[in-house]
Amino acid sequence: MAKNKSLSSSTSSSSTSAQASTITTRSSSATPSKLVLKIKTNGGMKRSMQQTNSRAKPKATQKKSKQKIDAKKPKKPPTAFFYFLEDFRKGFQDQNPDVKSMRDVGKACGEKWKTMTYDEKVQYYDIATEKRAEFDRAMAEYEKKMESGEYDESNDESELDE
Repeated sequence: MAKNKSLSSSTSSSSTSAQASTITTRSSSATPSKLVLKIKTNGGMKRSMQQTNSRAKPKATQKKSKQKIDAKKPKKPPTAFFYFLEDFRKGFQDQNPDVKSMRDVGKACGEKWKTMTYDEKVQYYDIATEKRAEFDRAMAEYEKKMESGEYDESNDESELDE
């Protein structure tokens, strides 16, 4: 009985925005007593969910205008992994002719790349750094020509018409 009274006193001190439900219990003395339980509503939870949902909504984005692609601008070279992928793909397809999915080839290649040591990867890093140096030189040359005005839109149109 003392347990029930302490429960009711602790629950009666809960928040004022609660719903009450009545439970009838029988004690050993056979006198019915009422125990009032207060259950918190999820009003506060609803409010916090509304706040998180309002944050989750993306703001309206403006459409990005498409930039003109300059055909004369040098393209960035591939990374060392892509040079490895090129070599790996040939050998993998010879060993597994039944695998046609690029997804499976890519997964196998990625797993192999992760297990390779740095010494095994060095040859691909060397190729990539050479190509990157060529790209940097070509880009510097391109920027010089752009500053001097050699690449002009009128020149592009006249070349296409010929």
